[in-house]
Amino acid sequence: MVGEVIDYLDLSPGKVIVDATIGTGGHSREIIERIMPGGRLIGIDRDEDSLTVARERLRDFGSACEFVYGNFVDMDEIMKNLNIKKIDGILFDLGLSTYQLEDSDRGFSFQSEGPLDMRFDRKSFISAYDLINNLNEDEISAMLWTFGQERWHNRIAHFLVEERQKHSIDTTRELSDIVVRAIPHKYRHYHIHPATRTFQAVRIAVNRELETIEAGISKAIELLDRAGRICVISFHSLEDRIAKFSFRKFSASGQVRIITPKPLTPKEDEVRENRASRSSKLRVAEKL
Repeated sequence: MVGEVIDYLDLSPGKVIVDATIGTGGHSREIIERIMPGGRLIGIDRDEDSLTVARERLRDFGSACEFVYGNFVDMDEIMKNLNIKKIDGILFDLGLSTYQLEDSDRGFSFQSEGPLDMRFDRKSFISAYDLINNLNEDEISAMLWTFGQERWHNRIAHFLVEERQKHSIDTTRELSDIVVRAIPHKYRHYHIHPATRTFQAVRIAVNRELETIEAGISKAIELLDRAGRICVISFHSLEDRIAKFSFRKFSASGQVRIITPKPLTPKEDEVRENRASRSSKLRVAEKL
């Protein structure tokens, strides 16, 4: 939903915009072109590999783009270090990027063989391997239900614990195969892969995604100048719910006006071109 993001951020030359999840810089290139001359883009990401790609992609814009290796939950400190007191707009494009998903060494995908990793920030200590091989059965079950809303959370947790009594679970393929075996055959709905919700849950737990989203949105709204816009793109109901209720909370206290009472969804042609966008939702609010 690049077009919608560009429209709702209300971009113009000279504005200061934060891309809180810059990734490989896809949205940011469209943004920076519309805030020049005089504009400033700050791109934040905790994935150094993605940040390297973004730097190369946007190098023609020189000092107008600043790249920060870090977590958007720390954006108040990041802006302080950059001597930025207020911003005119901010984008959160949540979840997993295609770039990360397609790199089998990152361990995000059940469709390829790779190490059981799933860390956005490779310098963080806890990986998917650690959770899958060290949590007890009840903890795994709770993780799968809380972060993946996986119907078969108890069975999957039991199968995982049984399997790791024989050997450690080391790869994405191993995890995926165990999950598939755990789900009764008649309930394996192959319009989505049976391991989809498990992989989502483990990734969210590894990266502590949900708790950082709520804190990040709160800090972003504090940093926004009057009439500044915040755009949040989510890819599953847990993320969207946090954005929805965060906006409602700040609207009730008179700090923002909700621009999108109902979230925007991608148009059919975008979904045809990029199937990964089919579950995305965009919410927008404006600082009062």
